[in-house]
Amino acid sequence: MNLKSTPVVRPSMPPYEEYIHEIKDIWSSRWLTHSGPKHQALEEKLSEYLDVDNISLFANGHLALELAIDALGLSGEIITTPFTFASTTQAILRNRLTPVFCDINEDDYTIDVSKIEALITEKTSAILPVHVYGNVCDVDGIARIAQKYNLKVIYDAAHAFGVKIKDRAVGNFGDMSMFSFHATKVFHTVEGGGLTYSNSKYSPVLARLRQFGMVGQESVPTVGTNAKMTEIHAAMGLCNLRHINEEIAKRGRAMDRYRELLSGVKGLTLCNPQKNITPNYCYFPVLFNKKEFGLNRDEVAALLEKNNILARKYFYPLTNDFEAYKGMFELQKTPVAKRIADNVLTLPLYADLTVEDVDGICKIILHHG
Repeated sequence: MNLKSTPVVRPSMPPYEEYIHEIKDIWSSRWLTHSGPKHQALEEKLSEYLDVDNISLFANGHLALELAIDALGLSGEIITTPFTFASTTQAILRNRLTPVFCDINEDDYTIDVSKIEALITEKTSAILPVHVYGNVCDVDGIARIAQKYNLKVIYDAAHAFGVKIKDRAVGNFGDMSMFSFHATKVFHTVEGGGLTYSNSKYSPVLARLRQFGMVGQESVPTVGTNAKMTEIHAAMGLCNLRHINEEIAKRGRAMDRYRELLSGVKGLTLCNPQKNITPNYCYFPVLFNKKEFGLNRDEVAALLEKNNILARKYFYPLTNDFEAYKGMFELQKTPVAKRIADNVLTLPLYADLTVEDVDGICKIILHHG
């Protein structure tokens, strides 16, 4: 069966006329960057939507994470997980710190809190856990460990936009949370990112760091970088934020259909919804067991690609398997993460994916062609 070409992700876009209207006043003001009115408006709207006290915007999520580490004054070692995108680990390394890899849970693929304490040394300054596929970490367990050992906590919340734990928004946990606003995410500004934090003292620090360490035009008291979000990108964010609840609901309908068709299939393991969590339906991962299902992950991916459907081995490889890191520092073994990375495939999921599209994808998978 051949469906129309189906990508693994597809950016949500506002109506063309809405975006053109949003950027129209930029042509008269000529204010294109440097925390202009669009930037300021988006910060205000996102603070409200994410229900956080403070948010700072950046050119992308990676730079936001690098600067979070810098702003918190971290040193030595940071405990994190290798089941993540390259950015998480590289943000640590680009701050000249050492990542220490902790394994993940079987159920939700987030950091295994029971294994963190054994990795803490006198050099440990922070924990950098990752919310994965919209699944959230054990924030209470992490908070207890951080308090016991006086560690900072930065959450990589790139996958967790709009997620709530009970009634509390996910950006309120830890010292900071990093959100990615990349084009493929639930909410995007084409490229962009944000940091949320409860302590307002970090606001001027982050503002300096994202603009070359400058204060005003003549004072440069610290070393920074260029990580500013432009007005053009902020305008896209303002438009997309108006439609975010509708877009998340559309994703939910597609995910519900996947679950309906693939649940209980021998050899397929689905990531079950977490309790007391308001989800954002950002990714749909499936583990494939060749012995029970008949095809392994790579064979399923190839079969889908043959039918013009692009799935993604996400996350694969683990970051502690990157050739770039060989010989640089100790690479801790993470067997659970390894097994999941070797067998996981994220199926297409985006707001415009219809139930009929999901039916066709699942038919190919279940009938092996």
